[in-house]
Amino acid sequence: MRLTFLTLALILPSLAFAQTKPLAETPPMGWNSWDSYGTTIDEKSFRTSARWIAQHLKPFGYEYVTIDEAWYDPMPATTAGHDEHLVLDPYGRFLPAVDRFPSAAKGAGFTPLADYIHSLGLKFGIHVIQGIPKQAVAANTLIEGTSFHAKDAANTSASCQWDTKTWDLQDNDAAQAYYDSIARLYASWHVDLIKIDCISSRPYKGEEIRMFHDAVAKTGRPMLISLSPGAAPLNEAVNMQQYSQQWRISDDVWDVWQSPGVFPQGVNDQIARAAKWLTYSGPGHWPDNDMLPLGKLRPSPGWGSPRDSRLTPDEQRTMINLWSIVHSPLVYGGDPATTDAATLALLTNPEVIAVDQHSTDTRNVVLDLASAVYTAKPATGSGIYVAVFNRSDSPMDSTIKWSTLGLTRSLHKTHDLWTKADTGAQPALKVSLAPHASTLLLVTP
Repeated sequence: MRLTFLTLALILPSLAFAQTKPLAETPPMGWNSWDSYGTTIDEKSFRTSARWIAQHLKPFGYEYVTIDEAWYDPMPATTAGHDEHLVLDPYGRFLPAVDRFPSAAKGAGFTPLADYIHSLGLKFGIHVIQGIPKQAVAANTLIEGTSFHAKDAANTSASCQWDTKTWDLQDNDAAQAYYDSIARLYASWHVDLIKIDCISSRPYKGEEIRMFHDAVAKTGRPMLISLSPGAAPLNEAVNMQQYSQQWRISDDVWDVWQSPGVFPQGVNDQIARAAKWLTYSGPGHWPDNDMLPLGKLRPSPGWGSPRDSRLTPDEQRTMINLWSIVHSPLVYGGDPATTDAATLALLTNPEVIAVDQHSTDTRNVVLDLASAVYTAKPATGSGIYVAVFNRSDSPMDSTIKWSTLGLTRSLHKTHDLWTKADTGAQPALKVSLAPHASTLLLVTP
């Protein structure tokens, strides 16, 4: 086909747009194995889960399916361990344990599994602990493609506080070469997302984050970088925007309303915490409230005993409402194959998903110990989204002036995104909520 000047004039701007379109233009959506399988996921269970995600959640925008911690451990447990038996290649890089992931045999790595995930129309993610394996340092393995060895890269005076498999890295050329080598390996496996753990808090490892980002960029493959865990330091937000697509704003969130202390975090903790991060949320960079511990947290959850989510129905809806209004990634944590109808309904409300994916200008307009109110603008049309949260243990009846929400007209109507109930013109917003409940409305003139 002959291209005229007019044709080129029409095509070139669209190509330029495609090239500058950020990875994770909207908050990533998907499933992660940690909440239901801990360190024990195997290939059969992962494929089964991915097929369910493709059938039931992919039509609503869920696309990433991620194998969490310890895929290189042939003897998995619900807690980290067996550090001396982990599977490494000759260059000190973790490899999938073949007894758990048989398609990885004969040096195939995760390529066959990733290609299967892609055949379902999904994207493939893996978890990795920052640093360099202690096994590699003990053997002083060669770093692939270089004359450096593992001991040249390792900082043997520092390691992850809760996972002892690796040493931290030094800020030197050998350490960059090691991260370059694992990024090349993951790219060759056709990985789409890398959740790198023990890097964004306790302590914050900014130089390692930069090195890992640079390593991924060199591969030329668009692999989303997810930093974990939190609480990530707010004063490093600009750095995380530059070097990752999402980062955790808290420690692990589990199926509790309020944190009992240091660990875990609960839904109510996130209501206040998310407000601090709104300025840093936007295309290509998303503060992450953590996974959604909904449905059945079994057979081997990353924390606690196998169970159904202990959040009440109101608390579960509050979790979805909050994650959506603040544009957190939506990553389901329950066991996909045993998901019940109520949980599926929570995850697949198109109007609520649109708030998470496409609304803009989220603001926190009320925040106290008893309640919170967030607003956001729809992608198209007039009006605003309003999320109201009852943080207390008592019922709440509240009247909110339209001016409090930044609205200037005297009368507005509402549409409930869950019940689909509509009201006529009202002089103020009246809300009645049970303890720990919330509402998510579209308010229009």
